[in-house]
Amino acid sequence: MAQLSIGGVSVRYGATDLLKDVTFTVEPGEKWGVVGRNGSGKTTLFNLITGALQPTTGSVSRSSGLRIALLDQHRDFKDAESVWDAAALAYADLFQLEKEIEAQGHRLAEVGDAVTQEMLEKYAEDMERFDHLGGYQAHARVDAVLQGLGFDPALARTTPVHVLSGGERGRLGLVRQLVEPSDLLLLDEPTNHLDLETTAWLEGYLKGLPETVIVVTHDRDFLERVADHILHLEAGTATPYSGKYSTFVNIRMERRLSQTRAFEKQASAIAREEEYIRKNTAGHNATNARGRKRRLDNIPRLALPVGEAGVSPFTLTSSSRGGDQVLVAEGVKVAVGDRVLLDRFTGRVNRGDVIGFIGANGAGKSTLLKTLLGERQPQGGTVKVGDGTVVGYYQQDLGQVPKDRTIFDIIADLRPKWTRGAIQNHLGTFGFSGESVQRVAGSLSGGEKARVGLAMMALQEANLLIFDEPTNHLDVESIESLEESLENYDGTIVIVSHDRALLRNLVTRVWSLEQGRIVDLEGSFDDWEAYKVSREKQARAAAAEAKQADAKKPKAPLKPNEEHRAKQADERAQERQREKAEQRVQGLERQIKELEAKLADPRLYQQPNGQKEAKQLDGELRARRAELDRAMEEWTAL
Repeated sequence: MAQLSIGGVSVRYGATDLLKDVTFTVEPGEKWGVVGRNGSGKTTLFNLITGALQPTTGSVSRSSGLRIALLDQHRDFKDAESVWDAAALAYADLFQLEKEIEAQGHRLAEVGDAVTQEMLEKYAEDMERFDHLGGYQAHARVDAVLQGLGFDPALARTTPVHVLSGGERGRLGLVRQLVEPSDLLLLDEPTNHLDLETTAWLEGYLKGLPETVIVVTHDRDFLERVADHILHLEAGTATPYSGKYSTFVNIRMERRLSQTRAFEKQASAIAREEEYIRKNTAGHNATNARGRKRRLDNIPRLALPVGEAGVSPFTLTSSSRGGDQVLVAEGVKVAVGDRVLLDRFTGRVNRGDVIGFIGANGAGKSTLLKTLLGERQPQGGTVKVGDGTVVGYYQQDLGQVPKDRTIFDIIADLRPKWTRGAIQNHLGTFGFSGESVQRVAGSLSGGEKARVGLAMMALQEANLLIFDEPTNHLDVESIESLEESLENYDGTIVIVSHDRALLRNLVTRVWSLEQGRIVDLEGSFDDWEAYKVSREKQARAAAAEAKQADAKKPKAPLKPNEEHRAKQADERAQERQREKAEQRVQGLERQIKELEAKLADPRLYQQPNGQKEAKQLDGELRARRAELDRAMEEWTAL
């Protein structure tokens, strides 16, 4: 049975259609990615799914008792004092029950033989309810999600919520959403506050969830790895696609090409008919011409694929070539207060480099960029910008966009000699037309302000472009346009980004800021990922070797009490190992059942790519069964 069914839905405000004729069905366990231009209706869609908004026409059906978790519901941390308490708010009642059970246990011990049957039954009932509600897994689940999204679970128990930054609060809200028991997760740009490490963890976590996920994101790599269905919002409606994001891109391209060809073919045929009618309005062919005109008037006209407000590919030019050494740093130290972000960094940016600058959130990438550009002084060393270098800087907070100027005036200030038409044409490339160019920048949304920032960058004529998280507020189509524009630029680029697809398609060199130093790798982002995997393997091998060496060292004989405590510790460790092994077996058995259910569903083979998908599922099933065999062996060995 479908978990969510949207049939023929339209949403209208006055004479404006926000969405029209939207139809799609979501089955349990599916992972949907929602893409579309900013303002195309993604928020409206989520409001329809949750029931916060009723459709003007059509219907939204949800399975009985469907539990939905939406991030907006988790930004209010109520009266939670610590980060851990805020993360575990969904389990507040469960943890209260745990305290009551503990108190009952103490009471039973105290009364001894005077215990009543009623007390025992109450204790047993509460224990059973605690188990049924997942009480034994709740603490571990909260800790695991906190750890995965970059929080130390132990520190989280003592860290007050009020000391968190805006980005950390965003991550904590995501922790709350992932921890809460639900059947359907609605995620809106979940990677916005994540770095590469936490994004990779979230991908793996969501892929392993049995729950259904519908996610809005501009991260193409994330969509490719997580989603098995894509919903594309465009021109006021939605088109569902089965398969990965790359499959959607190929099908969309083919459909648009087909629509364009059909439009051009019809336009050519109509032009020929109109020419015939014009030449034969009089004479012996006049009757035939009038008949043709009647038929022509009744032909439904095809339209070109509809575009929406966003960034189109644009041209980035430089006024001069500049020198071969664009920027030189010698022994640079960057600190904020007592905290050292970078120490003794020496490096060069050469003409034509495209450097991807990566690192954990809060590592200091933006601060370092400002230091390299001379906006703040280093605490040691020197930074020199090369002769003839002209810098264009796209700031993460979009501080370069004047808040008190209209969009039109911002461009007019940069190009005072341009005519009104030239300014309008330039802004049209970035999705602004008509009266929208008279809006004051301070009233714009994040996505609109980001487009203004790019419109300004296009006029800098810089030979060194510095981008600090340029994709944060852009939709997928605009990111693709930005990527194409940067590919055609012949200057030097340094780009801070967590968008792996952008980094993979552009960079020729990687700077990774790690623990106060920069690892400089010549090569693509794929080369960096391979290097990182190799480095992690080496670290694990070294740790294992050190552990073996330590185990071979002779140990001092234990005293009786110490021997007893050591034996107890070993027993506890073995018990934890057995519990983990059992949980792994249970998890694999659950995954196998889900895969078998999918393969047994006749609807799978009725889909256009059903056979291909079935083959992939069968491969996954075989792999999981092999994993289960190994896990069973490890479990029984314990």
